[in-house]
This record gives sequence, structure tokens and C-alpha cells, in this order.
Amino acid sequence: MAALIPVEERSLTPAEVAHLDQRRRRGHLFLVMGFQFLLVSVFVLLWSGQDATYSPGWAHPMVYWDMLVFTCAVTFLIKGLRMRRGVNEFFSY
Repeated sequence: MAALIPVEERSLTPAEVAHLDQRRRRGHLFLVMGFQFLLVSVFVLLWSGQDATYSPGWAHPMVYWDMLVFTCAVTFLIKGLRMRRGVNEFFSY
């Protein structure tokens, strides 16, 4: 039977375990925020397409807003996945 705890986490002190748990919970928070940003960017995409079509010149505030929100979504998702690495349980808050 394979152990559920990774090899590098088997000999941690209680303080290190608390720090590891805090990092993983923050990673979970970043994943939730990333998916929320992604949902908002999909909704804003509807308005940004209309803004890109009908706004004159370089004045496309919704396009810029959509790019910003999508960039935040990708950033939070990547950071959340990195911080939550090694977790093998589901957090139920």
C-alpha cells in the first residue's frame, strides 16, 4: 500500500506542517479567485466584442478591462496551482 504523504513531507516539524497547511489553503483561495475572475472575464467578453467593433480609435475601455481581468484570472490560477501542489485531500470549509 502506497503512503498518502509525500516523502519530503514525512519528517516535518509541527511548525512546518502549519506553514504547509497555510500555503495550501492560500493556494485554494487563489484557485477560487482565479475561477471567479475567469467567469467575470467570459461575461465581460460580450461587451468587449461590441466595444471593439463600435468604439472609435483606441478608445476601447471594455477590451482593456477584459484583458486585465483575464490576465488576473490566469495569474491567480497558476499561482494557486503552484501553492496547492502536493495536496491530496479536499478542504471543506
